[in-house]
Amino acid sequence: MINILVLCTGNSCRSQMAEGFLRKYLGNRAAVYSAGIEAHGLNDRAVEIMKDDGIDISKQTSNTILELKETTFDYVVTVCDNAKEKCPYFPASTSQLHHNFPDPDKVEGSEQKKLDAFKKSRDEINEYCRKLSEKILIEI
Repeated sequence: MINILVLCTGNSCRSQMAEGFLRKYLGNRAAVYSAGIEAHGLNDRAVEIMKDDGIDISKQTSNTILELKETTFDYVVTVCDNAKEKCPYFPASTSQLHHNFPDPDKVEGSEQKKLDAFKKSRDEINEYCRKLSEKILIEI
């Protein structure tokens, strides 16, 4: 089984959504983790928006990268520029991938505008994870 880490700044929404989608697409063929440079707690809007896609991330936890220091990863996926810049060293055998997704939690305005931002991020992350999963399944 392969180990995949999705890394973000606060491990509250983007990395959590990506973890949920990668678990959906890869099933028992991979162990998927998410972590942050910091742990900001699970974002309620991310939990709600993922339910719309039939994925329950409410039991996932917000972790820091230090909590996973003993785990060897085959893939590390950074989902924001800040995490990529602060990403710790991983062995050469670890495939490191990056895609910067805008932080939906930074959007200001009405509740509808915020919800729309989360939906947009969710849909972009879903598409990225679907394609990444296809690539990983070919490689394993």
